[in-house]
Amino acid sequence: MPERTGPLPEATRLRLARSVVEDGWSLRRAADRFEVSAATVKKWADRYRAEGAAALAGRTAAPAPAPATEPATDPAPARAAAGVPAPAAAEVPVPARRRDNGGMSQEAGASREAFAVPSPGVTGGAELARHHELTERGGVESSGLDVEPAGPGAGPRDPEPLPELPADRFLDRERSWLAFNERVLELAEDPETPLLERANFLSIFASNLDEFFMVRVAGLKRRIATDVATRTVTGQVPQQVLAQIWTMAREQMTRHAAAYQKTVAPQLAEEGIHLLRWPDLTEDEQTRLFSLFRKKIFPVLTPLAVDPAHPFPYISGLSLNLAVVVRNPATGHKHFARVKVPPLLSRFLEASPQRYVPVEDVIAAHLEELFRGMEVLAQHVFRVTRNEDLEVEEDDTENLLKALEKELLRRRFGPPVRLEVEESIDPEVLDLLVRELKIRREEVFAVPGPLDLTGLRSIAALDRPELKYPKFVAGTHRDLAEVESASAPDIFAALRERDVLLHHPYDSFSTSVQAFLEQAAADPDVLAIKQTLYRTSGDSPIVDALIDAADSGKQVLVLVEIKARFDEHANIKWARKLEEAGCHVVYGLVGLKTHCKLSLVVRQEGEELRRYSHVGTGNYHPKTARFYEDLGLLTADAEVGADLSDLFNRLSGYSRRDNYRRLLVAPRSLREGLLTRIGREVEHHRAGRPAWIRIKVNSIVDEAVIDALYRASQAGVPVDIWVRGICALRPGVPGLSDHIRVRSVLGRFLEHSRVYAFGGGGESEVWLGSADLMHRNLDRRMEALVRVTDPAHRSALVRLLTSGTADTSASWHLGQDGTWTRHAADAEGRPLPNVQELLIEARRKRRGTGD
Repeated sequence: MPERTGPLPEATRLRLARSVVEDGWSLRRAADRFEVSAATVKKWADRYRAEGAAALAGRTAAPAPAPATEPATDPAPARAAAGVPAPAAAEVPVPARRRDNGGMSQEAGASREAFAVPSPGVTGGAELARHHELTERGGVESSGLDVEPAGPGAGPRDPEPLPELPADRFLDRERSWLAFNERVLELAEDPETPLLERANFLSIFASNLDEFFMVRVAGLKRRIATDVATRTVTGQVPQQVLAQIWTMAREQMTRHAAAYQKTVAPQLAEEGIHLLRWPDLTEDEQTRLFSLFRKKIFPVLTPLAVDPAHPFPYISGLSLNLAVVVRNPATGHKHFARVKVPPLLSRFLEASPQRYVPVEDVIAAHLEELFRGMEVLAQHVFRVTRNEDLEVEEDDTENLLKALEKELLRRRFGPPVRLEVEESIDPEVLDLLVRELKIRREEVFAVPGPLDLTGLRSIAALDRPELKYPKFVAGTHRDLAEVESASAPDIFAALRERDVLLHHPYDSFSTSVQAFLEQAAADPDVLAIKQTLYRTSGDSPIVDALIDAADSGKQVLVLVEIKARFDEHANIKWARKLEEAGCHVVYGLVGLKTHCKLSLVVRQEGEELRRYSHVGTGNYHPKTARFYEDLGLLTADAEVGADLSDLFNRLSGYSRRDNYRRLLVAPRSLREGLLTRIGREVEHHRAGRPAWIRIKVNSIVDEAVIDALYRASQAGVPVDIWVRGICALRPGVPGLSDHIRVRSVLGRFLEHSRVYAFGGGGESEVWLGSADLMHRNLDRRMEALVRVTDPAHRSALVRLLTSGTADTSASWHLGQDGTWTRHAADAEGRPLPNVQELLIEARRKRRGTGD
């Protein structure tokens, strides 16, 4: 790849340096990504290590000329009247940026000169550079936010200066994540939540916090340990962020334990479900459990002594352990031993019907069986959380699959980041654990037992429907059910009639997406199936369908993302199973995770080939599709099919295609495509046309997009954001974000879909797909959004966003200081309906509709 000419902008230098220093990129990888020499990478990385971001300032070239803008009027009607096809979705006018493009020819014409033409290669250094130029300038002037609409033929004008955005305009992402988990905890504490659902939310809270420590806290500690700690966008150094995490996490864990001990467990007992400790059991129950211990538990226990001949044993991450103190009656000497609770045992053992006890209590009550002839003085339960994030340097790895398997083995031995103990632990035992595990006191969390309440999921699964949300069974989408006969629906026939907009779990996954792939596998006219798999279930019918298709002689391409966090083992297994069946299996692009959710079916129909497509927001996972809220578009549209063909060719081969018809694809065009559309809304607003922005995502962190939304708000454009988890944007700040509202919805389903909607001057524009507004999604992943063109589907999605952010539905509201306030009742104290409840009720009244 040729090296770029001219000095790097300051923002690009900063991103380049952070990629090496903070993200651990090799010099070669950064040089390829940013199109510079390795020496240049090393220079800026060394300066950043030594002096921080300030060392990268003041060495830029002269400012670039003001960007050109697109015409103020929408040319689409004129094109349609003249019979000229609409431009590709990615070919929207953005600032001219001429590139050599690797010697490839480029279409002539002024409109083409306004398009951002990416450079060849796997990833887009120019896109990254452009993003950080926009961020550092405090806005998105390239998207039209500082330029008045120009008339046809008007040349570029000098933009009016914009006020500088305040330095404290971002919220800390780690604290925002903890605030999300606190909302989960609020559902567990809420007496209006059905009782077993409260137990489930306690389990979810614990599981979420485990992953947060394994990944986010571990990453912060690693940067501090390697002396590459730098300030966050909020101006804090990682040490400050860690201190805040310890405080917030400790408070939340205390609340979590109290919710279990003081409300959920006692109320479950009132309903006949008893969560007990060993002394609470009857003599008959203890006898029964002793028999179970001798037959099924004792044979798999391995006590490990700690003395000069036996070093302190390795403690695996998230395992439950007993720290046991015994005394030799002959010598009077005390000894320490560790007993690991076997992970395959049930977390709660049933002593008698509807009466349960933690498995560690049963083991603790029979330690004399393990230490014959010794006197057991004390036993204490503890649990260690370790760094379990993966670090695979793909640039230096010839075989990614083998490298990942090796890294998975290494992950088991990551350094500890948290020690959980019961608050009754003996100080001497705690001192020994802290010393041997080499963990700091602030990383010790003492709570009332039992530890590891992730196991409450088994209690929540009990067959007590009166203690759960009312049962809801998804139905077949109306547009698919209409062609249903005595046999299964003909998905292809339905799609030849119209696009189908799916909304899971309200629309059945098994009778839509799964049926689509199963029908493709069985259809003799289907020639090829191309599929991305990020996560799927252990007994996946999707994988089975792909194997069946390969067995029948169809060409099957499967892109398995083996780096999907915590699903690596499962995905490696599926990759090998698919390969053995004759599928073509690829692992995506070097340096990028493939996160897009895509299916493409090629079918012979007479003399023509027709392509059928699915673009979704969620994984092809039939089990999680029952409780993950996701959207998907099934279509026979030729443009979408051509786009997916081009994208799969890029994923599996060396295609350099970056311009798509109805897709925005990261890391090339997605961020800039969104920035352009945000800028258009400003232009529409200034021209007096309808203008608004509504976004639904899991997380919003990307500074360039946030700054663009700030600029839109300053211009008077109303912005509604529906976010499930992290939000680094401050809404409601006078003069900055007066017109921005942020809402969060949590409930029986996990909100997971991503939708981007724009007023469009009266003709709404709506996109859905896999991408959140985070750096990893926009810079380090293959993501795809598809433009929704059916007017009814656009209206349905806009109504969905309106309902989710309306003050008349239950949600949490984000304040400018980062605090979330729950709004679950109206001014008269009447409960507000949750948008999920509204959608369930609509489906019950009108079974199978997609609107």
